[in-house]
Amino acid sequence: MTDETDFTDRFRAAARSCDRTVFWRLTRPADDLARLAAACTELGIDEWDGYGSRGAVTELESQVAALLGKPAALFVPSGTLAQQAVLRIWCDRSGSRRVALPDLSHLVHHEEDGPRRLHGLEWEFLTTGRRTPVAADLAAVPGRLGAALTELPLRDAGCLLPSWDDLVGLSAAARERGVPLHLDGARLWESQPFYDRPLPEIAGLFDSVYVSFYKGLGAQAGACVVADQDVVDELRVWRKRMGGTLFAMTPYAVGALLGLRDELPRMGEYADWARSLAAALPSRGLRVHPAEPGMCTFEVYADGVAEEVNERLLDLMAAERTVLCGPFRQTDDPGTVVTEVSCYAAATAYDPEKVADWLGQVVNG
Repeated sequence: MTDETDFTDRFRAAARSCDRTVFWRLTRPADDLARLAAACTELGIDEWDGYGSRGAVTELESQVAALLGKPAALFVPSGTLAQQAVLRIWCDRSGSRRVALPDLSHLVHHEEDGPRRLHGLEWEFLTTGRRTPVAADLAAVPGRLGAALTELPLRDAGCLLPSWDDLVGLSAAARERGVPLHLDGARLWESQPFYDRPLPEIAGLFDSVYVSFYKGLGAQAGACVVADQDVVDELRVWRKRMGGTLFAMTPYAVGALLGLRDELPRMGEYADWARSLAAALPSRGLRVHPAEPGMCTFEVYADGVAEEVNERLLDLMAAERTVLCGPFRQTDDPGTVVTEVSCYAAATAYDPEKVADWLGQVVNG
């Protein structure tokens, strides 16, 4: 057993003994399943889907298509499957396997080379490092492209969001060039308040959009892709080919419907709370990225050694019976540690100043 594995086990045990959490969610399987059962009555879900047809799945697809202003939507149990399949569709249609995207994209770093091995996709990097792509980046990629992709926010850059003008410019450049533009909108729900524009206006910049349900919306798993009807029809075939058309997906869809009802209207509130916390941290010796968070998730940096900081984190969890944040990790700078915080309903029960005090206590000793 490695030291990292040992600490992970200790952290999980400490979290299970806590009564409350600040960031993310503290849930138990029995509680979540009971909540889903009650929601079926609340939402009028009285039949199971069959391989993704009927019931909660069809209702979810209808709601998501309407929310994003697209002709059609398809539920897919995994965002990884969803995005690889839709990029495959665009590339098959264009006759090119080249996809332009940021080098920090989820598809590049977190999918075990699946896009290349399964679909033969080839990456052309729009950006290198912690910045979001603009029209000039697309223009700098020569030759024929099967598709282009951008991510809102660019999570591995600290949940960085581009300006609205940059987003519009990238969309216009893709359309002028005839390149389908896909949005990795895993956190689109959380990003919308930053732009203060209706979701259909944002989604309208893209030929296809992927959204996730288990992050900000709090469902157990699942995603949707919205696009024109012919794209969704083809995606339905790829979902089956790739093993994603499960016998029953109702529990995932019910969780997503709950999230759309209960969590989506609060995304602006969560972002405001996150910005209040971010503003309180520098006086405690912590740094945040982005400097002014555009959404409810951001990175917290501090001077320190991860092993020492994490021991103090466990001490605070035991004393307060509260999960403060996830473990800190060492950055490439051996004297700096970082953790990511995601501020949802649980966080809003706390005074941001109190949470800033706790974080300061953990990093400063």
